[in-house]
Amino acid sequence: MITFVKAKSPLDHVSFNIGGLRSILLYSQSALLVLFLLASMPLMAGENLKATLHADKGEYTIPREIYGQFAEHLGSCIYGGLWVGENSQIPNINGYRKDVFDALKALQVPVLRWPGGCFADDYHWMDGIGPREQRPTLRNNNWGGTIEDNSFGTHEFLNLCEMLGCEPYVCGNVGSGTVREMAQWVEYMTSDGDTPMARLRRQNGREKPWHVKYFGIGNEAWGCGGNMTPEYYSDEYRRYNTYLRDQSGNRLFRIASGASDYDYNWTRVLMKNIGGRMNGLSVHYYTVKSWGNKGKATIFTPEEYYLTIEKCLDVENVVKKHCDIMDETDPRRHIALMVDEWGTWWDEEPGTIRGHLYQQNSLRDAVVASLMLNVFHKYTYRVRMANIAQIVNVLQSMILTDQEGSGHMVLTPTYHVFEMYRPFQEATFLPVDIENDYAQTTEGKTFPIVSASAAKAKDGTTIVALTNASLTDAKTIDMALDGMSAKTVEGRMLTSRDARDYNSFDHPDAVKPVAFKDAKVKNGHLTVKLPAKSIVVLTLK
Repeated sequence: MITFVKAKSPLDHVSFNIGGLRSILLYSQSALLVLFLLASMPLMAGENLKATLHADKGEYTIPREIYGQFAEHLGSCIYGGLWVGENSQIPNINGYRKDVFDALKALQVPVLRWPGGCFADDYHWMDGIGPREQRPTLRNNNWGGTIEDNSFGTHEFLNLCEMLGCEPYVCGNVGSGTVREMAQWVEYMTSDGDTPMARLRRQNGREKPWHVKYFGIGNEAWGCGGNMTPEYYSDEYRRYNTYLRDQSGNRLFRIASGASDYDYNWTRVLMKNIGGRMNGLSVHYYTVKSWGNKGKATIFTPEEYYLTIEKCLDVENVVKKHCDIMDETDPRRHIALMVDEWGTWWDEEPGTIRGHLYQQNSLRDAVVASLMLNVFHKYTYRVRMANIAQIVNVLQSMILTDQEGSGHMVLTPTYHVFEMYRPFQEATFLPVDIENDYAQTTEGKTFPIVSASAAKAKDGTTIVALTNASLTDAKTIDMALDGMSAKTVEGRMLTSRDARDYNSFDHPDAVKPVAFKDAKVKNGHLTVKLPAKSIVVLTLK
């Protein structure tokens, strides 16, 4: 049985115990199915959880860039995902898949990171410009050894960003590139003068430069970006950065290659040795319990589900620790923390190409997305960008496309979370205190069951997001609205009968948002009956 106790902090908890179910989970798939069905049946709301929304304590704006995306040359993210070419039988707009483009346009993507990832430090940008039929092919050494034709390069990426109305975030090659190569790329993209690279760009069909704000100086320099020490990378950053000159009024927001999750020393060294020469410092965090045994995207036990939730929520400890370290030398918080890779990472789907990281996307992934976004909202005093990995067909993607040529496309549950959370972009973060239920995993780690985030939009409305991570227990939230008044509430909910449910090409709407009616506002209180494993976004007026 899984049991929870209401508590104000994770120190006051009673663990849930699923050890007695292990024999069922290991030896009876039919019993597992019954367990999930029972866990997903509608239950009566349990004891109220008290909460307070502090509407008069808003201080920080939630940047649009928190909802950033990431497109790497990996598997079918670019080719077959974003790009099919003008001559494809799949409907396209100048080579971009029309259905994918339309879905991303509707999502209001604020920023898109490219070309990697690990691919960035193997990518030489001049191979991807000029007439497409003359571009050399490229072996993708990091991801499956795929041969690419370089038909998607600088022009194709930056033009896509213009069409989507989003900021490009270009990641440069430190690992196998040169200072001159990177400096010339910046000149090619952003110079409006009579310079060699600007003339080359005009020769290739683009008269005016693009606006390129975000520029990453390498990626994962501690690993695939060169296996460097933080001291060595700091020196390399300073050298490369010297020659990345702002061109024609375009000012680069310079991002250093930061740490992998718990590597706090990396952040400390870079803050000391690079300091104000960078505008942003990245950190990567994936929700994966074991790199040797990541687990299946749609086949998992309740125990595995809760271990995933705990690992996901541990991002708050990681983000807070990196923020605290940055505060030591940058107390005025001029340097941003950029979580420019995050998301779930499961085993590749059976029958797909090894190294292409194609995975399905269930309701569990949607719960993870909502919990992570709620954490990022809380730390936007320092966290000013986050980029989920990745936008199409790779890891925790927004969209999956059929690779067999039928032209089918499906929106994932994670896409729907991003769509539901759009009102948070550029809204003022409002603190929420909640007397929560806490649980403990079999590894002895505690985590809260209900997550809440709130913000005040520019139009004066208040947005409240609530996520109930429990597989079995509905919750009733009694939220005092401190410092505000509201007369009406409207909402939408994302849930499903089974936490393992996902959207397929045959059943594209298995998990989709529906209208939510179980919220009432009266006498300065918001009351919400929150079903198990649900994500609810409310608008108060």
